[in-house]
Amino acid sequence: MDARSERLFLGLDFSTQQIKAVAINDALKIVNETAVKFDTDLPEYKTQGGVHIHDDQVTVTAPTIMWVKAFDLLLDKMKKDGFPFDKVAGVSGAGQQHGSVYWRSGSAQILRNLSEKTTLHQQLQNCFSVPESPIWMDASTTKNCRELEEKVGGPLRLAEITGSRGFERYTGNQIMKISQTRPSEYKDTERISLVSSFAASLLIGDYAPIDLSDGSGMNLLDITTKKWSPECLEACGEDLSSKLGEPVPSKQIVGNVSQFLIGRYNFSPNCKVIAFTGDNPASLAGVAPKLGDAIISLGSSDTVFSWLPRQNAELEGHIFVNPIDCDTYMSLVCFKNGSLTRERIKDDCAEGSWEKFSEYLTKTPTGNNGNIGIYFDVMEIQPLVQGIFRFDSADQKVSSFPPEVEVRAVIESQMMARKLYMELRGMHIGPDTRILATGGASLNRAILQVISDVFGAPVFVSDIPNSAALGSCYRAKHGLEGCDFSDVVLNHPQPECVARPTEGASQVSKGRAGKDRYV
Repeated sequence: MDARSERLFLGLDFSTQQIKAVAINDALKIVNETAVKFDTDLPEYKTQGGVHIHDDQVTVTAPTIMWVKAFDLLLDKMKKDGFPFDKVAGVSGAGQQHGSVYWRSGSAQILRNLSEKTTLHQQLQNCFSVPESPIWMDASTTKNCRELEEKVGGPLRLAEITGSRGFERYTGNQIMKISQTRPSEYKDTERISLVSSFAASLLIGDYAPIDLSDGSGMNLLDITTKKWSPECLEACGEDLSSKLGEPVPSKQIVGNVSQFLIGRYNFSPNCKVIAFTGDNPASLAGVAPKLGDAIISLGSSDTVFSWLPRQNAELEGHIFVNPIDCDTYMSLVCFKNGSLTRERIKDDCAEGSWEKFSEYLTKTPTGNNGNIGIYFDVMEIQPLVQGIFRFDSADQKVSSFPPEVEVRAVIESQMMARKLYMELRGMHIGPDTRILATGGASLNRAILQVISDVFGAPVFVSDIPNSAALGSCYRAKHGLEGCDFSDVVLNHPQPECVARPTEGASQVSKGRAGKDRYV
């Protein structure tokens, strides 16, 4: 039998609430899925949703050693279930973006000399100078964001360098806070990892480098030169360059699995570890996109990704180096008011029924007869506004709409905003553009039809659960084989086209172009 037919590729997702493993074979068929949930499987750490929210309600962390112990449990579960680690040819993974890990001086030696006779968490329990890792939910660094922006020449200049203005969750600002408020711990730190490179370090038994894509979410990487920005490093912490190490392309092999994994779990000595990346970049890989595609994830918050040939600086949204092709870019724009807002309108206006909600969408015309509503139930990210605003066809503010108008208004205005901010980040709808819809609302065909009409492009759906872990499997194969990513995903399930623009929808959109100022 061809040895390639037996090869497996392992993808790991170190997310906020759990660690998940997905394994695929060469035909891209999923052969194993295993998970460890922090709250329930590791109750001794007393996390809620995988995190500790501090008394000030803006500081949010997670115990670093909990992630290590969860990894031990995950591998033990897989071993108990008879998973054939010896067939794994390549491993890659994802980590919750922006989170940071602080390795105490001397930890590299411990990593390089792990004993297979005891667990990782027992051997690494004293390796972290900052035991609680700041994560993406932390919002305690506003002062540091403004300081960084000021030191480099303003928010737009920071966006030109790093792809984003200063954001509280971004790692450089978190590092600055620790260097200023906990100087002794910062001085005792010999390496700072992202969650992704930390996880890869557990695989190779040494410090793994930060990849360019996840490194783009730090306000530290110059996304044009693909090097750390000297002025950003200087602003955020003394001797920071040596603590970070050099960033590497996202498809780079960063080492073989450690002797610890070979001895304890029977990994092959030839198993390669490909650079880990952030969960959002890995999810991009998981839907197997093409250049020019836009991905809309419709969840509690809505996220729009796109694959861009070039990048331009803006204050809204984010630009990352593309994990699939480091010569191109990935844009990401997030909106807080997503499915929860849609559900509220469904409950208020459609008798709590999605069927009734869809019926209203179907019977109201594209463009909603000139009526537009804007629904920011919680403070939106862009624009930074909260409230509900309704305008009739004469652009006059009104206090209410009939139920069917309200239903269409919420979906149309949300999708107008998604398109507007995506275009501000450099994405343009062309004749070959596909909209790939994922998340809960991607099951609603009436909503997908509105998306198609607003964007003026066909909408495709595919059932891709665990896209970050699956994308990590694809990235493992991509890094190992060194071919084009499109060749790697030839057997990826083809998405189904479920909606095409209604005839005349483009003219309605042109007629409403001036109204995008509302959103």
